[in-house]
Amino acid sequence: MLAKIILFAPLLGALIGGFGWRIIGEKGAQWVTTGLLFLAAVLSWIVFLGLDASDTQHISILRWVESGTLSTDWSIRLDRLTAIMLIVVTTVSALVHLYSFGYMDHDPQWKDGESYKPRFFAYLSFFTFAMLMLVTSDNLLQMFFGWEGVGVASYLLIGFYYRKPSANAAAIKAFVVNRVGDFGFALGIFGLYYLTDSIRFDDIFAMAPELSQMEIHFLWSDWNAANLLAFLLFIGAMGKSAQLFLHTWLPDAMEGPTPVSALIHAATMVTAGVFLVCRMSPLMEYAPQAMAFVTIIGAFTAFFAATVGLVQNDIKRVIAYSTCSQLGYMFVAAGVGVYSVAMFHLFTHAFFKAMLFLGAGSVIHAMHHEQDMRNYGALRKKIPYTFWAMMIGTLAITGVGIPLTHVGFAGFLSKDAVIESAWAGTNGGGAFWLLVVAALFTSFYSWRLMFMTFYGTPRGDQHTHDHAHESPMVMLAPLAVLALGAVFSGMIWYGSFFGDHKSVNDFFGIPNHHSEATETSDHGEEKGAHKESVAHKDESHELAHSGQAPQGAIFHHPENHVMDEAHHAPTWVKVSPFVAMLIGFITAVWMYVWDKAAPARIAELNRPLYLFLLNKWYFDEIYNAIFVRPAKALGRFLWKRGDGATIDGSINGIAMGIIPFFTRLAGRAQSGYIFTYALAMVIGIVVLVSWMSFTGGAK
Repeated sequence: MLAKIILFAPLLGALIGGFGWRIIGEKGAQWVTTGLLFLAAVLSWIVFLGLDASDTQHISILRWVESGTLSTDWSIRLDRLTAIMLIVVTTVSALVHLYSFGYMDHDPQWKDGESYKPRFFAYLSFFTFAMLMLVTSDNLLQMFFGWEGVGVASYLLIGFYYRKPSANAAAIKAFVVNRVGDFGFALGIFGLYYLTDSIRFDDIFAMAPELSQMEIHFLWSDWNAANLLAFLLFIGAMGKSAQLFLHTWLPDAMEGPTPVSALIHAATMVTAGVFLVCRMSPLMEYAPQAMAFVTIIGAFTAFFAATVGLVQNDIKRVIAYSTCSQLGYMFVAAGVGVYSVAMFHLFTHAFFKAMLFLGAGSVIHAMHHEQDMRNYGALRKKIPYTFWAMMIGTLAITGVGIPLTHVGFAGFLSKDAVIESAWAGTNGGGAFWLLVVAALFTSFYSWRLMFMTFYGTPRGDQHTHDHAHESPMVMLAPLAVLALGAVFSGMIWYGSFFGDHKSVNDFFGIPNHHSEATETSDHGEEKGAHKESVAHKDESHELAHSGQAPQGAIFHHPENHVMDEAHHAPTWVKVSPFVAMLIGFITAVWMYVWDKAAPARIAELNRPLYLFLLNKWYFDEIYNAIFVRPAKALGRFLWKRGDGATIDGSINGIAMGIIPFFTRLAGRAQSGYIFTYALAMVIGIVVLVSWMSFTGGAK
């Protein structure tokens, strides 16, 4: 019952706020939507903390689609993965609703007397409902419905300032780029239904070992079914989670109001792709080539976005590229098979990244909607609460903590776990090094943001600086709550996501089939890891040949020992992210505190590289040349030659040329003389008699 209330409370809020605001008023719409979101958030935490992870619940809502052999219910799948996503989605959404009370008040984009708030809050609540439908889905059709629902809500919210051409263009770009990924996702669903005759997760998971032995004909070639289908599903994840090649929509999406950025593009919608890969782990584990592709794309995305973030000047775009980079970290963890670590970073990232976005919104609010960091400076004393919130978020994302311990900010624990898993999963390969370098760059651009915004001397418009003021409490309270997650979430749940096998298995509901408890050394290493992994291997082999879906929210292949190896990574591997963080921090201090002329000097000396990064590796220009211009040219051709010349020309030619010609001929026959009509009748009779004579009247 709690799960149903969590799912439908945002939908109820969206309907009341969107259609009933004229009855209850603008404030009433805001309070109803926000109140229902806080109810959903409280219930989500109750479910998360009280969940029996060993028992996956299937809560049926209604019979949905019946067509041939396809029989689909709309039902809720409640397990640990679902519970994690419930608290992430509802907590961040509730706080964003509350924050929006202050941020969207007297928005300069709207004229006096315009009622935009009910629509904005209704869109937020509708998005939350669609996201909850996605994460609670028990089958692929339901997931796809929620997947498209968040796409529609994203389009509406990115383009909320519809009078701005740039906002409309960004909304269209997000919609189109995501359709590319969604096409791959849809093909993956079709393929799974074709081979398994089902779209229910349990049926697909049970057949995953068989799929790894099948071949499927696709695009004039034969492919391993498991690898192809896992790859197609990941194409959908690439679009939704803004991975390399399908990432171009995410920075432009910053055209939407800042609360939208915090909700959709930091904590919830963009993590749907990571959730999909983790949810489909029983299939992904039998698709090693596809998972290698996931790892490669994730690593290069983390590196690419971090390099672009180095030189961005818009405060929201810096954080947007940071989001893109952190999503790459999550996919690397999933790609090497440590799904619990991918979810760990997703979980901690939601807190500190939402706080960074909302903190940036507070800065923008204080500076009268100025977003260029080059016009900031010396705001530390003007907006002290916002400063400390941003400081906590920066300490979390850069990975500040005590090396070789489990004491530190949330990002320190989760990001280090990802990097250690990458080292183990790739044998210290390129993905590991790309993530370490990305950690260095992350530290640099994060501290660059802090120094340019809060330190130094005021830059830009002096009047704006003089009138800068702290945000109202309704905007600061959500920052305080998110700060708690940014500080403590990593330390509290480290053991559950990346501890010994028993802790992780218990947390995710994976059965433990070993008799001896795992011993732990003083350094937290598993002495019983070998016995445990052997037992886990035996259990997995039994499941693989039983025709039953594996138990638990995630699944590990019998040969997957990456988490064990990550725990035994050398000390230099475990310390490398911390060292990278220090190098980035010191470099930022040197360039933006000690020698403030250094950035301009270095940019001038490395002009081509600077322009390359400033223009985001020229992806937009390349796509514009390859896809956009040809599409426009084709559209113009079809418009002018196809529609204008051919279709309109044909219709106009018939209507204005041929028809009048025959009309004039027919008009001449209408002489008004009886003998003319009699002659026509006689000719008709002659023709009829002649035809009857020659054909005999036969049909």
